[in-house]
Amino acid sequence: MILPDVLAPGLDLVLCGTAPSRASKEAAAYYAKPGNRFWPTLHLVGLTPRLLKPHEYPEVIGYGLGLTDLCKTEWGSDQELTKHCFDVSGFVAKMDRYRPAAVAFDSKNAGKTFFRRAAVQYGLQEETLFGAAIFIVPSPSGRARSHWDTAPWQELGEFVARRRAARRP
Repeated sequence: MILPDVLAPGLDLVLCGTAPSRASKEAAAYYAKPGNRFWPTLHLVGLTPRLLKPHEYPEVIGYGLGLTDLCKTEWGSDQELTKHCFDVSGFVAKMDRYRPAAVAFDSKNAGKTFFRRAAVQYGLQEETLFGAAIFIVPSPSGRARSHWDTAPWQELGEFVARRRAARRP
């Protein structure tokens, strides 16, 4: 395992990528490549109250967030990964165990791999996973800059904000 899962029961949201990048592997931290928009976007859409740095990734659990990847045994760009490294059934078993309110795949490739479809759209999906809402949001990677759109991330942030507000006494 290159990066450990950050998971606990009952999280508001689990964010799932395809696999760690080379920079993340070397830094031993999620979304560590300079230019990756992941951490600024989490803060921008209200998922974290402050801008976290990649090495602070374990702190997301305190904000009701979890982190994992579909491939836990390889690292690199999506084009460098072998098809057999993706463990969709292992991911599903984790979600069954931890039962988050929502899951977000942070790239179309991760969403297509999970759904085993040739094409997917950004945003809230019709399907659920053990009652969890499923979202697909644009990849925050600098390599995917031409596909960047904050709107699906904002939709995700609003979903989590509504859940948090509903739990307040």
